[in-house]
Amino acid sequence: MVAIEKTKLREITNAIQNTEHIILHFTDLLGAFRGRTIPSSEVTRVINTGIGFDGSSIPGFVNIEESDMVMKADPETFTILPSYFYNRPVASFICNILKPGGGPYESDPRHICRKTMQKVQKQGFEPTVAAEVEFYLVKEENGEFVPVENHLDERHRYFDILPGRDLTEPYRMDLCDALAQMGMTIERQHHEVGPAQNEITFKYGSPVETSDNIMRYKYAAKAVAQRKYGWIATFMPKPWIDLAGNGMHVHVGLFQRNKEKNTFYNGKGYAHMSQTCLYFVGGILHHARALSAIVAPTVNSYKRLIPGYEAPVYITWSRRNRSALVRIPEYFPTDKNEVRLEFRCPDTLCNPYLAFSAVLEAGMDGVKKKIDPGDPLDKNTYRLTEDQRRKLGIKTLPSSLLEALEEWKSDDICIKALGRENAEKYLELKMKEWKEYKRHARKNSQLKITLWEIRKYFFA
Repeated sequence: MVAIEKTKLREITNAIQNTEHIILHFTDLLGAFRGRTIPSSEVTRVINTGIGFDGSSIPGFVNIEESDMVMKADPETFTILPSYFYNRPVASFICNILKPGGGPYESDPRHICRKTMQKVQKQGFEPTVAAEVEFYLVKEENGEFVPVENHLDERHRYFDILPGRDLTEPYRMDLCDALAQMGMTIERQHHEVGPAQNEITFKYGSPVETSDNIMRYKYAAKAVAQRKYGWIATFMPKPWIDLAGNGMHVHVGLFQRNKEKNTFYNGKGYAHMSQTCLYFVGGILHHARALSAIVAPTVNSYKRLIPGYEAPVYITWSRRNRSALVRIPEYFPTDKNEVRLEFRCPDTLCNPYLAFSAVLEAGMDGVKKKIDPGDPLDKNTYRLTEDQRRKLGIKTLPSSLLEALEEWKSDDICIKALGRENAEKYLELKMKEWKEYKRHARKNSQLKITLWEIRKYFFA
């Protein structure tokens, strides 16, 4: 080990003196957070060499005849969880998945994301990513799952903070405290549009770092809800057909010179955008329909992506405009580092490692091929008539998971991002999911949330 690793190991060893257990986390191909627990005495081993596990039992990993895999802790992800999560102090690492012998496992989502990030870096850019991850707080009542604020008829609750009406503010404060203890930098938090719908924003980072934080954010949100309140935190994209869905708006930046230069900035451009930024937007719009299979990855995702709510349906771009698929935020127009793009169709059940890989691949394809995004649309897209949208050439996102999966067969952007073998594994798993849904779906199932969806996604 190099000196810095030895120093880090000493710090970790000192920090776990009062703990007896370490949870090792990783993410599977479909985005589920998995892991196992080891004694704290095994910390040196899991950092230096890792520990073995059966990879054939993880969806999207290896076959039974090649099942031996290794999970190796990344020391940079070390944290101590709040003691009330398990009624004792417990440490945690996020792991890299390795093949026997020590090489990286090609289907480890963290490895896929790191490869894409390094590819962008080789082209002279430093990508940054942030995410706005929404969720509902829920309780079970009379055999049904309902928001914990179902005492109100009011359905538009954005920024509600009134004591007695907003029951979730103390929870959000507790979650912020937990995330800060786990090493995340919290920027702000608020009540979202739906009853008992929440969002906590944490600082941007590299694609891998932000993906790690998203997985831990969801893990902590569920733990705080269950352990302190007896509630359920659900990240299901559309738990109720008549309420706002849970989105994960993705913000992307592209820097140079050790993050000193924002390549998306041009003081004289529309929304202060550079030509590089325009091409990046062009790449995302060009590949948007295929990207949907990665960033909106469930049957339920396409019940969120419907007109009438803030979830985008039409493939357009604009500044400020939240009806556009890609938005250029313009809170502080003169701040060079603030120019970025916001991709608004991803949802909270996507695998962030794969989602960021695909988004970066699409954006950089736009930069490479100089894809023109077309003119921005500074109007509310939902208020345009079908004839107006047709004349403007506005296309729509897929209306179902099946349509999204069919779309990427004619667009290889996801194959480039994931690698052919991983793309084939992902496609197979998702086609299986669609067929399972169709066996349980009834007529007009697109217009309601089915029991199958609740069982499949509510606790995901």
